[in-house]
Amino acid sequence: MKQTFDIVEEDTEGDTGPDGPCTSKELSRVATRCPDTFPSVSYPPVHYFLKLPTAICERVPEFGQQVAFFRARTSEALLAKLQKQQGFFTKLHTSRDAATKTSFVISHKIAKNSKPFSGGEFVKECLVDSAALICPEKKGAFEQVPLSRRTVTRRIEEIAGNLELQLQREVASFDFLSLALDESCDVRDTAQLLVFVRGITDFKITEELAAMRSMKGTTTGSNLFTEVNACMDTLGLKWDRLAGVTTDGCPNLTGKNVGLLKRMQDKVTEINADQKLVFLHCIIHQHVLCKSVLKINHVVDVVTKTVNFIRARALNHRQFVALLEEHETEQSDIGYHTAVRWLSLGKVLKRVWDLKAEIREFCEKKGKDIPELSDEDWMADFAFAVDVTAIMNELNTKLQGKGLFVHEMHSLVKAFMRKMQFLSSQLESNTLTHMQTLKEVPPSADHLRRYSSMLGALHDEFSRRFEDLRTIEDEMHMISSPFTCSVDNAPSDVQLELIDLQSDAACNPW
Repeated sequence: MKQTFDIVEEDTEGDTGPDGPCTSKELSRVATRCPDTFPSVSYPPVHYFLKLPTAICERVPEFGQQVAFFRARTSEALLAKLQKQQGFFTKLHTSRDAATKTSFVISHKIAKNSKPFSGGEFVKECLVDSAALICPEKKGAFEQVPLSRRTVTRRIEEIAGNLELQLQREVASFDFLSLALDESCDVRDTAQLLVFVRGITDFKITEELAAMRSMKGTTTGSNLFTEVNACMDTLGLKWDRLAGVTTDGCPNLTGKNVGLLKRMQDKVTEINADQKLVFLHCIIHQHVLCKSVLKINHVVDVVTKTVNFIRARALNHRQFVALLEEHETEQSDIGYHTAVRWLSLGKVLKRVWDLKAEIREFCEKKGKDIPELSDEDWMADFAFAVDVTAIMNELNTKLQGKGLFVHEMHSLVKAFMRKMQFLSSQLESNTLTHMQTLKEVPPSADHLRRYSSMLGALHDEFSRRFEDLRTIEDEMHMISSPFTCSVDNAPSDVQLELIDLQSDAACNPW
């Protein structure tokens, strides 16, 4: 039978009240024993010990120990219950955050790789099926990832908005900035103006796509200026910090009287009469335009017709590929030449040259007569075109590198021009060391003189088209070689600082 514990007050001599001394007799009825010593004794409910007066616990050590034990046990139980409840909501919240983050990451990948927005559902299906095989216990987590077409669209819009906000915060601290503009039409004949911005803050360079403005009507210099001005206002770009503008050379951009560049210079002059903008034509675009002086159209036309004869018909293409497999050639196919792809011409010429024997054999089987493949003069021109376009493609690839400064690109152009002069002089002396393809078809002296003059014309064309870079050559030299540049040719606001830099023995290696 369960014992009850009642505190019986007795009159005891010397009792001084609740806080006075008490004898063990006064507390005999409420005294508890250690369960190891008296296992048969049953204890009262836990809440009884929790409510015992502190005075009793302090006067009887056994009471104090038992109360402390039960209070600690109760506290642990309450804490465990609270943590369990909190853990449930935390786990649920963490799972939802992970699913949302995964949705953003996949949506970003879809947009970055130009995939259709509906592809998110296919990606989710693949994830769920993979999880069912690899980690079945996590399958439910993958099923919670939202990747519907509408969700992917919304995620991409939010990412774009966030990137724009980040760019706005970045451009606010730009010390100087430059713009690159390109206007062209898309497949629906809608004019698209691309605006790229590049700014510097404490030697940290930021380069981003600032905007893409669609133009439904005319694309005059006034229309383009309106769009550029709206773009700068949206991002918070300052006109007084604009240092240079690069374009693709379209007349409506470069017009001296009513073109976009003239209007931009007038806008800057209104703010600061002494500020002058540096206008440059896209270096890579000019490099491609210089190719026209080579006059190799008679080679390109024949090569293009030959490639089209093989690729335009499916049967011809299959049979030609089978022929290559039969001959076990290094190249497995032949590609089209596309004028808008800058490296296309050089690659197609090289591929046709390497497969000229197989192409001649295939055309003979098909009854297609290509007399140029048997003409020594034409083959010599063909070999020369292969070598020159290969050198130009090498320059083009270098100019497309990321993070290049204008003085570095100008150095590459100057190196190419020196190569043209050097190769021109070598051809005059009948030296074909650096013209490996042309060496396979020994040309005549007349051919070598003509090729030498063509390389000279190419050098002159480069010199003419890149004349705008020579106007800022002193500034570029100061940036690329500050220890050897002339102080007299440097801008007046940096001349004294440049003298200090060149005179510092610890910094100047010269």
